[in-house]
Amino acid sequence: MLRAPIKPLPPRRSQYGVAPELVRKRAAELPEMVSVLVRDLFPDAAPVIYPGEGGLEVIREATRKQMEKVDLSMIKPGDSVNVLGSHHGFTLLGGAPYAEMLRTIRDVVRERTGCTDIRLRVGVGLRFRESEEYIKAFGLDEYYEGKAAGVAPVDEGVAIETEIGTLYGIKKIYDARWIIHAHNSDVREVHFHRQVDRAVKPFGMSYARIETRSTYHQNLGPRAANFVARAIFDSPFVQEKFACAVFLMMSPSGVVGVDADNDLYALNDRVTYLGCRDYGKMMTLLGEIDEAITILDFPSPVPYVFAAGVIFANFAGANRDLFDLDDPLPPYTWYTEAFYGEDGRPLIEGVPPVNPAIKVVIHNYAWGGYPSAFFTEHIPTIVVGREQAELLNRDPQNISYTRHTLLAEDLDTAVRFAKRVAGTDKILAFDGASGALNVSRSLGEYLLQKAPLVSRRVDGELLPKWLKQRGIDPSRFKIC
Repeated sequence: MLRAPIKPLPPRRSQYGVAPELVRKRAAELPEMVSVLVRDLFPDAAPVIYPGEGGLEVIREATRKQMEKVDLSMIKPGDSVNVLGSHHGFTLLGGAPYAEMLRTIRDVVRERTGCTDIRLRVGVGLRFRESEEYIKAFGLDEYYEGKAAGVAPVDEGVAIETEIGTLYGIKKIYDARWIIHAHNSDVREVHFHRQVDRAVKPFGMSYARIETRSTYHQNLGPRAANFVARAIFDSPFVQEKFACAVFLMMSPSGVVGVDADNDLYALNDRVTYLGCRDYGKMMTLLGEIDEAITILDFPSPVPYVFAAGVIFANFAGANRDLFDLDDPLPPYTWYTEAFYGEDGRPLIEGVPPVNPAIKVVIHNYAWGGYPSAFFTEHIPTIVVGREQAELLNRDPQNISYTRHTLLAEDLDTAVRFAKRVAGTDKILAFDGASGALNVSRSLGEYLLQKAPLVSRRVDGELLPKWLKQRGIDPSRFKIC
């Protein structure tokens, strides 16, 4: 069941990363690399609708079908509608399925309501121009007839009165009569949100001013942070504008469907269930890895590079069960970073270390635009290419990133050195390969051996615990 490497996601031209032509070799091109399909590791993995023979038309059809069950009668021909997206939807499988869902939402609203003032607003994190890049790359500015815009957390805000006081959203998010919440179910930052109110999170993040986002990251801790997002969504201001939600439903294998509902909390329960079920096995399996050289090779900032639907930040914390709410502090969050002193040592006892199985990180291709020096402070790291090191040195969020790294002229040199230092030939590439892990042969064989045991443990022990902690009864769901 070891196969030839899967083609990784290609480099993307962006101000936040080196030019694609400077990415001279990918991890999948190394001679020792093979791939392991998610369905070979877990035969019971949910079937996907994309990628597949039907292409993007399957996404369009699924979006239309799900929106048939949504009530849009509140939207009148003379109203305005903001379709709200988030930047990281465009990092999933290259972004094409998310873009197609956004196009289809516009078409359905226009056809069913007669409304023509339909805008696209795409939120972002700390790379303030990233959403604009995606909008242009996928032609969404033209599709929305010049009414598509990226919004940043430093844009003009709007006060939102909530049950916990005044919080702040982004004015452009809420400057229409109605809003449609267009997101995805990818667990992504489970180290931050802990799969609690995952579907509600953007109201405290992508759609919020930076002051409110800081409350999420710094003040409450990872198990309680989404209380902020829930407070904003439940406010009269947002409830008077909320029309419905439409989600691209993801798994480590790809897109498993589209879901839509006028009731965000009902949709949230389905997102919670599927996230625990579909991602729980892959993340638990990665936690079984005893040693590995990790290669970052994906067009996103360091924590957000993907391998089989799991981001590197999750692997950095895979020595703990990130879904288990009895465990209060993941090895990596901004909240965790606050427990370290300037000397890099924990200020108190009980701070979990970064995953010790990660022996060396090779930064072959990953963006700046997100504070990532924490990783190089705690994990031996090799940066490939002088141009990439210079880009990171110029990044105001990563001015100390390369102080803790070595520089290699090319990927082959970095791998040879990493093997000698780490004492292992197990390699895991975070390169966005669709529905698979690109790994060295030794690690592929190891994962195939461990997967059946992990599958039984998640089904019989962990998944029931995770769902019970979140008040989810799995018998209520008849979904893929």
